[in-house]
Amino acid sequence: MNLKKKAEELAQKYMIIDTHLDVPYRLKKKMEDISIRTAGGDFDYPRAKKGGLNVAFMAVYVPAEYEGTGNAYKFANETIDMIEGFTRTWPDKFVMARSVADVKKQFGWGGISLAMGIENGTCLEGNLTNLKHFYDRGVRYITLAHSKANHICDSSFDPERKWNGLSPFGVKVISEMNHLGMIIDVSHLSDDTFCQIIELSKAPVVATHSSCRHFIPGFERNMSDEMIKLLAKKRGVIQINFGAMFISDKVRQQWADLQKSLEDYIAANNLEGQEKEDYIEKYKREHKLQKVHVSDVASHIEHVIELAGIDYVGLGSDFDGVGDNLPVDLEDASCYPNLIYELLKKGLTEEDIKKICSGNFLRVWSQVEKTTQDL
Repeated sequence: MNLKKKAEELAQKYMIIDTHLDVPYRLKKKMEDISIRTAGGDFDYPRAKKGGLNVAFMAVYVPAEYEGTGNAYKFANETIDMIEGFTRTWPDKFVMARSVADVKKQFGWGGISLAMGIENGTCLEGNLTNLKHFYDRGVRYITLAHSKANHICDSSFDPERKWNGLSPFGVKVISEMNHLGMIIDVSHLSDDTFCQIIELSKAPVVATHSSCRHFIPGFERNMSDEMIKLLAKKRGVIQINFGAMFISDKVRQQWADLQKSLEDYIAANNLEGQEKEDYIEKYKREHKLQKVHVSDVASHIEHVIELAGIDYVGLGSDFDGVGDNLPVDLEDASCYPNLIYELLKKGLTEEDIKKICSGNFLRVWSQVEKTTQDL
């Protein structure tokens, strides 16, 4: 059988879990009917079905500027309401999933299972009972910070190191997440924060949408070889991000330069509100990043396998979160077979593909569920 055809068959045969899609935040900006082919974005039901996606972790994204405003908790709850709304509006296409048992039972039902992860723990607002509230609402992971340090920990994107890792409250959050059976997501966090979490957590942890720093030296948002090995030692998993600036050093550099020019112009011209938003949109349209290829994403997966073994890597696309800066042949949720094809070309077996598509993440999720019983 030719490998292209085999890749398409495997995408439909095995469960595919993608641990990070920014669909809700995209729809907050511009509502579209995701039960049909949408004009914009990277995800909708027809494309996800074509790509073989079975479980989509919807990101409950809370922007960093909500820190300390008292509105983050409310904002997160409204996003959860929206995600639950998908399953009420289109019950034949989407169903909520809260556990490993749920996704296994739902596999093959014909629609797509929607799980939830919070992106930015700002919405805890310093209160551990809010953690239990979000768990009860179905949230199964929390990315502890986003682009800025918050009251939990430091961020890889923020030059200010407020806590040099976790805050005292952050230490309590790790323990409570272990007790609840909630996955700790180490994407976006500073290296010090990561190391402290590895030390403290009783359960394996996940980087839900990160790639390898090996290819982009000095880019702290990606994981270093050392970190990937530590993550694997803890039996965790890195879910590879598809965004071009996570994959290629050239693109990352270009992105950083454009970002600086953009910020300088906004500051010099005192742009704010809608005027600022419009200018950013226009700027991004006029300044396109170089393209990477789906094979470059496969190289990141291969690097993790060479470093730590086949059991510690999976898929965390960041669809709808990285604009149109996606690889050629990996532009949207219909394209998972193209990535599988690249991995088959590298000599990976059917069993390897199954692990990358969902097996490794399911192992970790099961272990996190088990840890709560043990504790």
